[in-house]
Amino acid sequence: MQNPESPPCQTRICDNRCRHRFAHSHSRALPIGVVLLLLVVLLSVTGCQDNDPTFRIFEKPIIFNEEREQLSLEYMKVRHGLNTDRAVIDPRMIVVHWTAVYSIEETFDIFNPVRLRGRANLQDASTLNVSAQFLVDRDGSIFRLLPDTTFARHTIGLNYMAIGIENIGGSQAPLTRAQLRANTELITWLAGKYDIEYVIGHHEYQDFQGSDVWKETDPDYLTHKVDPGPEFMKRLRKELKPLEFKAGPY
Repeated sequence: MQNPESPPCQTRICDNRCRHRFAHSHSRALPIGVVLLLLVVLLSVTGCQDNDPTFRIFEKPIIFNEEREQLSLEYMKVRHGLNTDRAVIDPRMIVVHWTAVYSIEETFDIFNPVRLRGRANLQDASTLNVSAQFLVDRDGSIFRLLPDTTFARHTIGLNYMAIGIENIGGSQAPLTRAQLRANTELITWLAGKYDIEYVIGHHEYQDFQGSDVWKETDPDYLTHKVDPGPEFMKRLRKELKPLEFKAGPY
């Protein structure tokens, strides 16, 4: 999904193969000490850091203007019971979703408006539109819709601490192997940046009701979710097993 007037930016990628070629091409003419010094300078100029992704993230921001920020602050106060002057989160959880919409373009058009359209049951709780920080296409392409720590409405009771990853797909189009790989890489990278304790599927969010991390002022405000389903989460957790994420509050 690309806007022809403003093609998405890509994150800078640290490529070990490029570093190897650089060193190889110069080692014949320069002393090794000079080569190493040049490599240090090169890395400092390109800005490669330990928390840079080794995969591409395409920046495709949805609208986050003053109105959306104010609606986010209102949601955090009314729904989560949090009084704050900044619509940001301290990520401790990642929630994996599917869109039940089958194209990037249509999904973006749903998330982009500031105010929710339709879905009366959700509008009763807030007119803030739903969204997520990340969106993964069928081929594994990763789009960042909001900065990692910007508040997004995607999971009742847990938005204030959760990064959301939406995947294009649904019951009629199960998530792909490429999406599994992309989610694994993205979550692993995010865990290197933030103190992520939990990784859950959206269908598992109600397991946290009544726990210390659950923050929803209305105990009856719940929606039934089936995404992305136990099979995908089983496969994802197998890939993420070395990181020892929790799947529930206990």
